[in-house]
Amino acid sequence: GLKVYNGIAEKLPLADASFDFALMVTTICFIDNVAKSFREVRRILKPGGSFIIGLVDKNSQLGKIYEKMKDQNKFYRFASFYSFDEVKYLLEENKFKNIKVIQTVFGDLQGIQEVQKFKEGYGEGGFVVIKSNNNWISTIP
Repeated sequence: GLKVYNGIAEKLPLADASFDFALMVTTICFIDNVAKSFREVRRILKPGGSFIIGLVDKNSQLGKIYEKMKDQNKFYRFASFYSFDEVKYLLEENKFKNIKVIQTVFGDLQGIQEVQKFKEGYGEGGFVVIKSNNNWISTIP
């Protein structure tokens, strides 16, 4: 029941102001131009729509491990990891508002034996989820 579109994040084949939310999970580290992709998300979101991003924070313990080992990993070899602060800056530059962040994946991955609760903020967890809102006012009738 899903409709699949062939495209890239920097040039989405989608109509202006056509979605209530957009989701990028473990994606931005593989995008060539993150700022341009955020502009595209803003374009396709309805006014007030939500943009949700999930990523490994490069400043976290987990992010530092991924960065150190990325050359040996076939998936992360070409990745560019970002910190929460870098993503927040790009969101603000693209006029996203009401930025909220939660974090999870606390401690060593091998030591996690059960589902962990999330916490507001960032800096302790390896994985962060950022939610923001499109502040763009559509000029489309």
